[in-house]
Amino acid sequence: MTSHPVVVAVVVTYNRRELLQTTLEGIVAGTRVPDAVVIVDNASTDGTAEFLQQYQSPVTIDVVSLNTNVGGAGGFVVGMERAVLDHGADHVWIMDDDTEPQANALREALEVSESYQQETGEAPAFIASRVVWTDGRDHPMNGMRPRMGASEDQRSVAARLGATQIRSASFVSVLIRAGEIKQHGLPIADYFIWNDDLEYTARISRHGTALTTNASVANHHTKVFGDAGADPGPRFYYEVRNKLWVYTRSNALAPWEKVLFTGASLRNWTRTMAASPNRKVLLAGLLKGLRHSLKAPRSNAQVLDGIYALRNVQGPVR
Repeated sequence: MTSHPVVVAVVVTYNRRELLQTTLEGIVAGTRVPDAVVIVDNASTDGTAEFLQQYQSPVTIDVVSLNTNVGGAGGFVVGMERAVLDHGADHVWIMDDDTEPQANALREALEVSESYQQETGEAPAFIASRVVWTDGRDHPMNGMRPRMGASEDQRSVAARLGATQIRSASFVSVLIRAGEIKQHGLPIADYFIWNDDLEYTARISRHGTALTTNASVANHHTKVFGDAGADPGPRFYYEVRNKLWVYTRSNALAPWEKVLFTGASLRNWTRTMAASPNRKVLLAGLLKGLRHSLKAPRSNAQVLDGIYALRNVQGPVR
């Protein structure tokens, strides 16, 4: 590893100009700032494009304006590809446009990654920040469970560094090693929204190490304080289809994990539907998600055809 690894932040945005401004302010105010920021604008219509044209930053800004909204999943595919191929990233720091990284978020994540590698000889696949809501409470939407099956030695090393072994994380301030992107490829654009982060982070950490540290903190500016069980309305379709894609179409989870995760999802879906005043909407989303999960996701090239000329990031790992 170089003494000063190249870090490229990737922010995906859609019609949240004011929140995007908060995200960018948090990035550039850090005690360690990235070497570049790739901003993927998902065809926003709220003045985001004009804001970005006028935006002045002390950090190199690379704006990618798409002509179609391809969701967070498609946006991260584009942004991560660009970070690796055009900016020579050693680490890619990814976040949504409602993320506000705190001052030490990037520095602490880098320090944990480097310290863990020095102690064990193994480079973590990614480091996830602790995610809190606007009032400082841990955000239930972004909770990360300790990794089942981690050895006592693995847990002890992580604990000495103020970290915890985890299995997956949300795309709210996650520092991913570029070598993992080159080895495992990009997220799956056809997920559009939701669970693309579960599939991807679980995929790259299945046979590797992933950590979270409380020293690296990001605020998640959601409208309400709640977890994924909150009534999602018509978006329940994406929750069902995409989770089933993770469980049936991806090698991100081991077979025993798929059994446990499927059971947990069924319980959560049942509770969500039981508590919802819009059960007909959720039932329609459930049935549609079940039907559409029977067909595999399209390739990233197919999803982005005519929108972005995707290149192949997979190659020799540094």
